Amino acid sequence: MKTLLILLLLSVVACSPVRVESTSQKSGVDFTAYKTYNFMDVTARNEAAFSGGSGLSIDHLKQAVAREMERRGYQRADSPDLWVNIGVMSEQKMQTRETTVRDAPRYIGQRRYHWESEQIPVREYTEGTATVDVVDAARNERIWQGVAASAIGKDAEKLAQRINEGITAMFAEYPVQPQ
Repeated sequence: MKTLLILLLLSVVACSPVRVESTSQKSGVDFTAYKTYNFMDVTARNEAAFSGGSGLSIDHLKQAVAREMERRGYQRADSPDLWVNIGVMSEQKMQTRETTVRDAPRYIGQRRYHWESEQIPVREYTEGTATVDVVDAARNERIWQGVAASAIGKDAEKLAQRINEGITAMFAEYPVQPQ
């Protein structure tokens, strides 16, 4: 029974529409030495595209990141040990599918007939990418970075859920685990 539950949870995570693109950290840094954090006061250049008319903004990302930082024992402060910078980018993409031999027309005639597999457009969608940089405030040096991406739509509830999933998955790779 326990094995079935674990397999079910793994299958749900594997089907998640959010993917962590990458995480990286500076070697030789003691992340437990830091006690406080705050967000850099920078407006996302592409915030309007990110919100997609759903009413969500960079503040939802900040809330998710703040939750993860505080789960790891960091406290928000005006003069922090760590600065957190969030970058947001959105891009229009096209989902395609590849044709197969079953899609080829039945053809009887010339001997030089030739068929090739090709990519067929299926739908256009917007993909949002969030980058979280954690910067040592004293040295003004990035010590950790996480990047997550997902398709974003107009449904505010789904988008908020994807933000939370993405930031949680990203911070699973953070050097300090939740307390």
